[in-house]
Amino acid sequence: MSLKDEIDGHTVLAGLLAHPAGHSMSPAMYNATFEKLGLNDAYLSFDVDAPELAHALQAMRSLHFLGGNLSMPNKQKAIPLLDKLSPAAKLIGAVNTIVNDHGVLTGHITDGTGFMQALSNDGLDIRGEQMTLAGAGGAGTAIAIQAVLDGVREINIFNRRDASWQNAERNVAIINDQTQGHATLFALDDQPALKASISDSVIYVDATPAGMKPLETISNVPDGDWFTPETIVFDTVYAPRETKLMQLAKEAGVNHVYNGINMLINQGAAFHLWTGLQMPVDYIRETVFGEPAAVAHS
Repeated sequence: MSLKDEIDGHTVLAGLLAHPAGHSMSPAMYNATFEKLGLNDAYLSFDVDAPELAHALQAMRSLHFLGGNLSMPNKQKAIPLLDKLSPAAKLIGAVNTIVNDHGVLTGHITDGTGFMQALSNDGLDIRGEQMTLAGAGGAGTAIAIQAVLDGVREINIFNRRDASWQNAERNVAIINDQTQGHATLFALDDQPALKASISDSVIYVDATPAGMKPLETISNVPDGDWFTPETIVFDTVYAPRETKLMQLAKEAGVNHVYNGINMLINQGAAFHLWTGLQMPVDYIRETVFGEPAAVAHS
């Protein structure tokens, strides 16, 4: 029976609050999970920009949502609007998952754990290694801090000198002051420094909007020759499935090239936080994203 046939007066909602929201695969992923496990819940996407976020969160309380997910530009804007934060969310300063407990909204962050699990699922271990990371927004922050908490030795963070530069500085300070790892900040337009850092790193992660609509033709790395076949290239964008960065890396013969799909699936901790159940990861990878359960490549 389809999800539509199951919706009734007892159905409980969860949803994504993002701008834009129409590209999201979260409704397909969570609704397939609800149906697979026989839960009377439904998930929708809501196009909510930062100025509307407070009203949307109050609606989440009033309408008795299970909770929801946050994406750009709301991951950090939500912090002062929530009632509680998990320890990881406090440290990272961003939220991507909200749990509604009888009107009390608690923010959690699962981006970083989803990223590390996506690599682990494909047999890749970056502990003790150096990472080059572009971006210091919600996803970039979570990836950087979770990576060093899990044992990455060195992270070179590249960011634009815009409104998010201060957050990049904060990330570096947290890593250097409160973890065993070390971080250095560079301007994203410092191309020689970016190229040199990638050369010294086992992994390059792009956590910027480059490659996402309407920036499909943009890549922060201009030439696939910056990579070796052994470099891990991970783009957190998952729509489109193959970004300009990924195209360049594949054309250069890079063996491990990823989009954000497996990171998204492994953020299934959100589902567990809402329901107490585990997301059927292999089922979702195959049925929603059309990828074999044992393969994490995009």
